Amino acid sequence: MTEPTREAISVDLSEKGTLKGQPISLDRRLFMKFTAFNGCASGQDAAQALADAGVEGTMYVDTNDPTGIGVMAMTEDPEFFATTLRDTFNRPPFTGMNHKGEFDMLGRTYSIGYEPDLEDTLLVKPRSKVLNPSFTWAVWYPLQRSKSFYVLPQDKQRQILAEHGSIGRRYGVAGLAADVRLACHGLDKHDNDFVIGLLGPNLFPLSAVVQDMRKTEQTSQYLDSLGPFFVGRTAWQSSNT
Repeated sequence: MTEPTREAISVDLSEKGTLKGQPISLDRRLFMKFTAFNGCASGQDAAQALADAGVEGTMYVDTNDPTGIGVMAMTEDPEFFATTLRDTFNRPPFTGMNHKGEFDMLGRTYSIGYEPDLEDTLLVKPRSKVLNPSFTWAVWYPLQRSKSFYVLPQDKQRQILAEHGSIGRRYGVAGLAADVRLACHGLDKHDNDFVIGLLGPNLFPLSAVVQDMRKTEQTSQYLDSLGPFFVGRTAWQSSNT
């Protein structure tokens, strides 16, 4: 029997989109890692350490923990998390803090297949949202879909997701909230499927988004878990260049 050629067994892992009716692809994506600590005596020292290490991202003060902070770091190369970011968290001032592992989140941007500008979808928009100086509040959380969702017919899945997405778009158009959605399949210790960030200039609309989404078919029938929720206010951002 003839051995399959490399071309015959190659796997296309690029993100897919559609431009003027034609399929497009881009093999780039943004990875985001969220890490939380408490026992932070000086937010300024932590922010300076992140800046000195060249971390791209945002640091939040934890609204529910008087000594807590959360760091959302972004990169196209996940090696950064295992090298530079890891080294940074193993030096002062972070070595004097307590790592809150329940808030660990790691995800990647993804396309759905109809986006006309994949670079904007995968790289530009997520960065601009996380680094938007007007978005002083953030709620980050993981979610796990029910496995039964994945065996629904594709048309039914699209209908469910469209209902869910329409709420986010309404808040976005009103300037009340922006969302960042990351896939975390195989990256999450609790087998979550997605990491969600709700960002905006005020906290109440972010809570209202979650409340409104409780009523959707996806949340009410096809989610196994949400959270834990990290609620933070921006204390430091890297430059958005």
